[in-house]
Amino acid sequence: MNSGKTIFAQLMDFLPAYEFRKCVERYQGHYKVQSFSCWDQFLSLAFAQLTYRESLRDIETCLRAAGSKLYHLGFRSPVARNTLANANAVRDWRIYADFAQVLIAEARRLYAAEDFGLELKQTVYALDSTTIDLCLALFPWAKFRKRKGAVKLHTLLDLRGSIPTVIWITTGKVHDVNVLDELFIEAGAIYVMDRGYVDFARLHRIQRQSAFFVTRAKKNFNFRRLYSAQVDKATGLLFDQTIVLNGFYSARDYPDKLRRVGFLDTERNKRLVFLTNNFILPALTIAQLYKCRWKVELFFKWIKQHLRIKVFYGDSENAVKSQIWIAISAYVLVAIVKKRLSLKPSLYTILQILSVTLFEKTPILQALSATACTTQDHDFSNQLNLFD
Repeated sequence: MNSGKTIFAQLMDFLPAYEFRKCVERYQGHYKVQSFSCWDQFLSLAFAQLTYRESLRDIETCLRAAGSKLYHLGFRSPVARNTLANANAVRDWRIYADFAQVLIAEARRLYAAEDFGLELKQTVYALDSTTIDLCLALFPWAKFRKRKGAVKLHTLLDLRGSIPTVIWITTGKVHDVNVLDELFIEAGAIYVMDRGYVDFARLHRIQRQSAFFVTRAKKNFNFRRLYSAQVDKATGLLFDQTIVLNGFYSARDYPDKLRRVGFLDTERNKRLVFLTNNFILPALTIAQLYKCRWKVELFFKWIKQHLRIKVFYGDSENAVKSQIWIAISAYVLVAIVKKRLSLKPSLYTILQILSVTLFEKTPILQALSATACTTQDHDFSNQLNLFD
């Protein structure tokens, strides 16, 4: 009989405890706390994410059923529903946001050489948002529409490894384009966005800071063509133009030249037009870059399907943000473990295995690699060839 640690405890050993304590001290997370530390709170919600618990009572029942195993899972205090609810409501969500950034930084180092389908030296980011609907009566702070509440997850995704580098959580009323004001522009990087982010003053800020963007052109786009480059129409390219903006305000906000690339998506028989300030990459690569933007859509679909952010364990803004950041931490932690242990199964498969083996005392490498499971995650297969 294996007398070692449980798989849950082995998984949590990959977390940098020292960095977590620094985050707690930064926001005085243990002020007037006698029991049930921030670490216990993190473990409780991480357990809920990994085992798909639906409520606080569900979490309490499952953890109390563990009995003597609770200490070996890493908990130092019993988990009570009211105690966990209070911790979610009053302990600063920025503790878990900062800790998630620590994990994200580590994951990005591990996936720095990861291939994402295009041979580019530059870092490529996909920027997008997803809306999580909430009941306005229960979440009055989450303003969205007159009778509907929501929060938005604005995510900047590093396409190497699909690691979320920055996440902003706002109410549903905040327009996507406003996030560009909060974005730290990395010189030389490429930012891929949909046409909801087309604001020429903000795009020119990216240009001024020596970075690149790729986005879709709006239908009412007013421009003047300067000249056209030759394209191979057999590849689906329609045109490759150098243009300037015509409108008074548009030309004032973006006085430099732009590149306009047309592409025909033969699978959907749809004509797509891209705008970029990158005049170096081939026109076909510009179209392929926009196709890679779907990775951020897949990330949103993945976390909505496999992490507990549809049902929240508290109705305060602090509780919602704490849960989302711990959910993101769970996602990134699994990505770190996958890379460090050189595991071949997908993140989806690893999570399914973890959900039913957390209380076992099998070595984690053996549990996650010794599987004959060949099931593929078909949830995303039909979206990888889409542009819009």
